[in-house]
Amino acid sequence: MGAGRTVDDGTIVRRVLHGDVEAFGELVLRYREAFGRYAVAFCGDADVAADAMQEACIRAFDALATCQHPDRFGAWFFRILRNQCHNHRTRQRAHIPLDTVTAAAPERTEARVERRDLRDQVERALRHLTVEQREAFVLRDVEGHSYAEMAELLGEREDRLRMRVHRARDAMRRELDGVHA
Repeated sequence: MGAGRTVDDGTIVRRVLHGDVEAFGELVLRYREAFGRYAVAFCGDADVAADAMQEACIRAFDALATCQHPDRFGAWFFRILRNQCHNHRTRQRAHIPLDTVTAAAPERTEARVERRDLRDQVERALRHLTVEQREAFVLRDVEGHSYAEMAELLGEREDRLRMRVHRARDAMRRELDGVHA
């Protein structure tokens, strides 16, 4: 999450806390894309995800002085965003449309219908996962995060996350059993 940066998160956080409030925008830009994809995948709706992201940015800015480990701002900010996504998803009762996660290539009508049917089946399977399983599945299998990255983002042990992903994959397999048979 921090590779290739010239200024680390902790330095920027300290600048913001010392009055350079414009520097907070650098932190938002740094995490907007990856965390935005997570929010869309988790909330199931781009507008709901944008609302959750905006609310998370406001809350993070307001609470920045409480960030105990400025060098780990990304993980701290992710937990705020995660809570906002949970709150917005609960209010909206949205589902996860996979077409917002992956871009579909132009295809023949028949192939498009088959793809839409498969996507609908996967969306139904995702709705049967617990919130924790869905979150772990999205972070690992949609976003491609390592277990170490997930542990830092979620504040959980890697072994628990491995089990959560394993259970999510098993549940997805059971739900999708026979889709391609």
